[in-house]
Amino acid sequence: MSVIVTDTGFAGDDWTGVMTPLAEIEEAENPEALDIPSDTDPRTLNGQLEGVSLISVQFPSFADGRGFTIARRIRAMGYQGRLRASGHVLADQYAMARRVGFDEVEISDELAERQPEDQWLFRADWRDHHYQARLRG
Repeated sequence: MSVIVTDTGFAGDDWTGVMTPLAEIEEAENPEALDIPSDTDPRTLNGQLEGVSLISVQFPSFADGRGFTIARRIRAMGYQGRLRASGHVLADQYAMARRVGFDEVEISDELAERQPEDQWLFRADWRDHHYQARLRG
């Protein structure tokens, strides 16, 4: 099982559609959700995101930050659907995930036990507590 983290806290996964791995996108007919590995070049998705409601970007390790770049680039390409960081994302990384365009983070039940909801909610006010906001005064 997994836990979905948003600015309001922990919740179950409400996605009931089919998640298509990126490697199978060519065979999929009108995919509604994509599962993207952390080594994806977002430019390869150009023209393939129409009709996609959810994109899940994999984080194989908390030290692998490529997913943050992928999210920022996907948003810059105009994607407005649901964007999910999935895997090894820590509570300390939640604010960064939100700033680059992720709507939610999917973590394992085990990680949710080690880093409970209050640790994630502490970082949920991500718009106000970052260096750029402090510089603007």
